[in-house]
Amino acid sequence: MWRPVLVLTCLIACQARFAAQEGHPLTGTWSGDWGPSATTRRHLTVVLEWDGSRVTGTINPGPDAVPIGSVSVDVASWTVRLEADGKDESGRPAHISAEGRIEDLGSIHRRLIGTWTQGGTKGDFRLTRE
Repeated sequence: MWRPVLVLTCLIACQARFAAQEGHPLTGTWSGDWGPSATTRRHLTVVLEWDGSRVTGTINPGPDAVPIGSVSVDVASWTVRLEADGKDESGRPAHISAEGRIEDLGSIHRRLIGTWTQGGTKGDFRLTRE
C-alpha cells in the first residue's frame, strides 16, 4: 500500500525539481517577427544560451544565420539589448540593434517586445519563447 504513495511522491518531487531548473530567463528559442509597420513584417527566430557568465546567441539559425555580437541584460527592469552584424534585404551589410523588455517573466512562454533596427530600417519586434 505504501509503495504507490512513495512512487507518486518521488514523481511529484522530480517534476518540481526539473521545473525549477529552467535556467537563465533568456535561454531558449524565441520566435516571432519584426518590421516597420503592422503589414510589413519579417519572421524572426532568435536562439539564446547562458554559458554561466554571459548570454550568446544566433539570429535566424540556418545558412544565413547571424551570430549575436553582444547581449546585455538589466535585471532590475529585465531590459535586454542585442547587437549583431547581419545583412539587409538586398544583401548589403547592416548592423542590427534590438532593445526590448521581457514580459510575463514567470511564464515558460515569456515574451520579449521592443524596438528593432536593421541597417536603415526601424521597427518593433515581438518574440515568444518556445
